[in-house]
Amino acid sequence: MTHITVTRQSGKIVKVFCDGHTDYGEEGEDIVCAALSSIVQTAVLGLMQVAAIPVKYKTDAKKGTLLLELPDGLQPAERNNADMILETMYVGIADLSIEYGKYIKLTAE
Repeated sequence: MTHITVTRQSGKIVKVFCDGHTDYGEEGEDIVCAALSSIVQTAVLGLMQVAAIPVKYKTDAKKGTLLLELPDGLQPAERNNADMILETMYVGIADLSIEYGKYIKLTAE
């Protein structure tokens, strides 16, 4: 199971931590893992390449972890862009977890 923890400060997403493999299917054929990875990694790319926000980003494929943290002190326009990208990511993960709750657990702090 993949555990996704979304951390908020003042209602805004500031950190995302994904831990573990979904184990829906065999490695390389796991469609739930692929869908979840696509949602999260697209958000990371959007933050870094589209919104030009210098996020802290770390992955470990063997452990199945991904950590994404926004920097402190974002300007209002950067925060707005980050909010749109991260809230879209959040609803995508939430929707996926409804269908595949046995393999994905989403927690908001």
